[in-house]
Parts: sequence; structure tokens; C-alpha cells
Amino acid sequence: MKVILMFLIALSTVLVMLFYALPGFLLVKTRLVPAEGISSFAKLLMYVCQPALIIYSFMQAEFSAELLCDMLFVFVFVLAVLAAVILAARFLLRKKIEDVKYRIYILSLCFSNCAFMGVPILEAVLPEYPQAVAFSAMFSLAMNILGWTLGSAIITNDRKYMSAKKIVLNPAVLALIVAVPLFVTGAKLPSVITDMITLLGRMTTPLCMIIMGMRLAKASPRSVFGKLAQYLICFAKQMVLPALVLLLLLPLPVDHNLKVSVYIMFACPVASVVLNFAEMLGEGQEYAANFVLLSTGLSALTIPLMVLLV
Repeated sequence: MKVILMFLIALSTVLVMLFYALPGFLLVKTRLVPAEGISSFAKLLMYVCQPALIIYSFMQAEFSAELLCDMLFVFVFVLAVLAAVILAARFLLRKKIEDVKYRIYILSLCFSNCAFMGVPILEAVLPEYPQAVAFSAMFSLAMNILGWTLGSAIITNDRKYMSAKKIVLNPAVLALIVAVPLFVTGAKLPSVITDMITLLGRMTTPLCMIIMGMRLAKASPRSVFGKLAQYLICFAKQMVLPALVLLLLLPLPVDHNLKVSVYIMFACPVASVVLNFAEMLGEGQEYAANFVLLSTGLSALTIPLMVLLV
């Protein structure tokens, strides 16, 4: 009965998030928002709402030495797994790496929407485990570090785009610089600021999905839904990789809810950060958009099914 309940909770949560895409789709289709305006919404998401979500994530849990160790474990584990998968995929596709399509395949296979979709799913499936939300910040940090190093080098096929400076000077890490001292010291911000951060942080999911709807309105249905290779990559990313991660986690001496949290975040659809990097670096934008849109749609089926395993 509990498994069925978790399945239904995950299903309803994902469906609600997908419905958020409808206003964005209609706004662009009716030309109330021009296509060139989509990037402005994306910047609002990346530079305002995402940092607020990270700070909000730390606000959900009380500091303890045990929690700090768990967060460090999540960070190191995610960083190691993602780096290993990226390098393995890069090696397997080395003969096709000149084609930007295959470079986008690599990042789409690895990077999860652990924050914008992961947080509401974690809050729904593990309502009595607020630490799960804090773990999403560690997952995001690992992705940001890899995104500005291995990710940038792979998308462009040029190591010069690996940037140590941008590892530090990006919205996610700057938010951590604010959040971690508050978390460790237990300092409380004024309620007005806390309420503002909470509101902006919780805006991320609706705004992310509205942007998805806008991009879907401009995309060719055939390019998004008509290519078998994209379905195979999404299957590997949203079902095979999380299952392998769960097998790695099961024998480890860490809390069961921590294992479930990391597993669910790996099962989330392709991160919109893949598209953000593609747009910033000017490589493979269409392929990245197709993966983000397709995998997000498929998550209505894959996430509830993957929740059944735990």
C-alpha cells in the first residue's frame, strides 16, 4: 500500500508540474510573448530563482555534524558518478565526438533536473525528511562544477572553455557562499527576507515549466518526439543510470532516506542547465532543447515507475 501511495504521490506531483508548461506554450503560440523573450525568462530563473532555491534548501534543515557529513557524502558521490559517466560516454563516443549531437548526448545522459523538478518531488515523496531538499543543493553544486569544466569542454570540443573562475563566479556557488554560513551558525534572517527567499525559491518549478512550454511552442514536434535515439538516451538517463546508482548505494552504510533522495534526483529528467550551457557556448542548442523537452514529458511516466523500486 505504501509503495502504491508513493507512486500516486510522485505521479500527481509530476503531472501538476507538467501542467505549469501550458501557460508558457499558450503565451508563445498566441504571440503574447515573442520567441526572443524566452531567454529573459531563462535569465530570471538562473540568476534570481535558482540562487533563492539553494538558500531555501538550506533553510529546510537544521545543522548537525551528521547532516554535514551526509551532505559532503552526497556531493562527493554525485561528483564521482557524474564524472565517471561523462568520461566513459566520451570514450565510447570518441569517434563521433566531432558531431555536436553526440556531445549533447553525453551531457543529457548525466545532468539531472535535481532542483527545479527534484525539490518538489522530494518534498512530496519524503515529506518528513527535510534533509532531502538540502541534498539537492549538493547535487546542483556537483553539476555546476562539472558543467563549467568537463561539460563546457565537451559541448565545445575545446578544453579552453574549461573555466575555474566560472566555477566560483556562478549563481549556484554564490548562493552557497551565502547559505552555508547561515546553515552552519544557525543564524536566522529577518522574516521579511526569509519570506522573499522562500517565495522566489518556490517559483523555480512553475517558472522552469513555463519556460519549457515556451520552448515547446517554438520546437518542431517531429524533432522533439520523432527520433528513436533521443528516447534511448532518455531511457538510459532516467531509468538505467538511477537503477545503477541505487545498486551502488544499497550496500553503503548511510541512511536509507539519503539513498532514496539521491536515487530520485538521478531519476529526474535532463537538466535545463544542459540547454543553458549550449546557448551560452553557442553549440547544439536545438539538440539540447529537444532532450530537455522530451525527457521532461517522459518523466510523467518514468519518475513514478522508478519510485516503485524504493
